[in-house]
Amino acid sequence: MKVAIMQPYFFPYIGYYQLIQAVDVIVIYDNIKYTKKGWINRNRYLLNGRDQLFSLPLKRNSDFLDIREREIAESFERDKLLQRIKGAYRKAPFFQETFGLIEETIGCEKINLFDFLHNSLLKTCSFLGITTEVVISSTVNIDHNLQSQDKVLALCKELGAATYFNPVGGQELYSRKAFQEQDLELYFLKPELFSYRQFDDPFVPWLSIIDVLMFNCLNDVQGYLKSRFELL
Repeated sequence: MKVAIMQPYFFPYIGYYQLIQAVDVIVIYDNIKYTKKGWINRNRYLLNGRDQLFSLPLKRNSDFLDIREREIAESFERDKLLQRIKGAYRKAPFFQETFGLIEETIGCEKINLFDFLHNSLLKTCSFLGITTEVVISSTVNIDHNLQSQDKVLALCKELGAATYFNPVGGQELYSRKAFQEQDLELYFLKPELFSYRQFDDPFVPWLSIIDVLMFNCLNDVQGYLKSRFELL
């Protein structure tokens, strides 16, 4: 069985979904610390030919809380964010096919950050035709005080994994020898940088999956999920 483990992100880039598509089980961390200025509650979309941040505002709270302990701010104006995205992409070729997913996801009334992101992930995977099992990390019976590689190994062992997939950016974090000692194969997934037409502007890479879906038909995107990457 192939397993990957990730933090939840808000409409992440296509490489995130390539990783999920490539495995049998994706574990989503809910019981690790929220990271400020990361991609958990924000991402980038295309606006007037340039990348622009969009985000979920959070209630002010301790920086030491886990993701599952953070909440979305009461001031979050869902309609305003939807209008920003609509204004940016209303003339995109696959706007009509895609915007319903965005409305359904951003319109979710959950205020718990993890619950909101988990719902977003499930809906987006369903839209993309990804059938990978999604497991919440805190439901797996391990010592959750473990950190980094030790925690990953424990999760893999408990789930009965034979292979662990990680994004290519984590190559310095994990030791193939340590995984081999646990009878686990280790692979790193590296997304291919490919371009597509974004109106008539110069291409801006690595934007949210929203951008990919706005400018590419669903069949093509499903093909990209299975082919536009390499395993190292």
